[in-house]
Amino acid sequence: MISKEILAKIEKYDQKQLLRYYDEISEDEKKVFERELEELDFTYLDIYKIAGENAKKESVYEPIAAMKLGEINENKEAYEKIGIEAIKDTKVAAILLAGGQGSRLGFDKPKGMFNIGITKDVFIFERLISNLLEVVNKAGCYIPLFIMTSEKNDSDTRAFFEEKNYFGYDKNFVHFFVQEMAPSIDYNGKFLMESKYKLSLSPNGNGGWFKSLMNSDVSDKFNEYGIEWLNVFAVDNVLQRIADPVFIGATIDSKKPSGAKVVRKASPDERVGVVCKENNRPSIVEYYELTKEMMEKKDESGEPAYNYGVILNYLFNFKELCNIMNNKLTNHMAEKKITYIDDNGNVITPESPNGYKFETLILDMINMLDDCLVFEVERNKEFAPIKNKTGVDSIDSARALLKENDIEL
Repeated sequence: MISKEILAKIEKYDQKQLLRYYDEISEDEKKVFERELEELDFTYLDIYKIAGENAKKESVYEPIAAMKLGEINENKEAYEKIGIEAIKDTKVAAILLAGGQGSRLGFDKPKGMFNIGITKDVFIFERLISNLLEVVNKAGCYIPLFIMTSEKNDSDTRAFFEEKNYFGYDKNFVHFFVQEMAPSIDYNGKFLMESKYKLSLSPNGNGGWFKSLMNSDVSDKFNEYGIEWLNVFAVDNVLQRIADPVFIGATIDSKKPSGAKVVRKASPDERVGVVCKENNRPSIVEYYELTKEMMEKKDESGEPAYNYGVILNYLFNFKELCNIMNNKLTNHMAEKKITYIDDNGNVITPESPNGYKFETLILDMINMLDDCLVFEVERNKEFAPIKNKTGVDSIDSARALLKENDIEL
């Protein structure tokens, strides 16, 4: 039975459409639906209501200095020593964000299961584990690896790692957790449903990883291991260096609470987020927010001032993240095509956007901390994202870069 509290919220927020099919569904389906309603955060609707009233805050953007390749190479040995010591002391954990499906690749399984091999099987997950194992072999110890899945791909991901024997990684150091979900709404501010007894839910964005991790049953591992630094990275960059001792050492040595790996932009208008200062705090400005003036601005050496794009490979101090955990991340409304059921109970798959999903972004976490080490890496050695089936940042472009780095496919 739906509680009085939930019924009161449905009334308050004018969401009576949620109960349209309640009398038609089975007792078991009612239990599922009632549990979803109990967990539903109705305050997402407050975000929708004020979205039109609160325009984006006025921001003053400034360039931010990066630690460039020359300086990194000069101090590489010292930084690597600091990083290796932290890894040996189990102060570093790797966090793989792998909650998505490979739908843009024409693949209906977890993206990490996609096979990029040509003459043999080479899975995206396999490439990432191989990169991490290089550091494990150098340090002589395993690095705790936490893999964020989603409700839609959790069982497939776990089964795949078991089937592949964790690609040679010690499974005792691998821990899975599930990303929390957020609701979808239509253009009238009504919650959408994907069936008569299930809400339309989707993962809550890449900024939701820490809250999801801390609310999971593996959160106690952090105290057990004594972890101080978290290297967070996305599933789609098959060339990235994970738990990179030089990056870790440089960030620790800088005394800054976070670090961000960056690459020099291929062109001023490349579609990547750019690190900068926003209102005197570290930040990332999205490519579509860069003005012509910002794209053309030069630094004192004559190089583009906004020249470093992020690759979603960050290092965060664990205690600093705990300190800001209670500061609510901004929920961004993203216009999307959302499958839903209509007034007649028919499943509708729209061909154009029909509502909003709510997402938190990891870039907001950078902005909430006091400082960030901007750490340049060589683009052709650490940046081979697989986002599209063809064209830019595609399967073929990633394969070409892997071959350039002598990785057999």
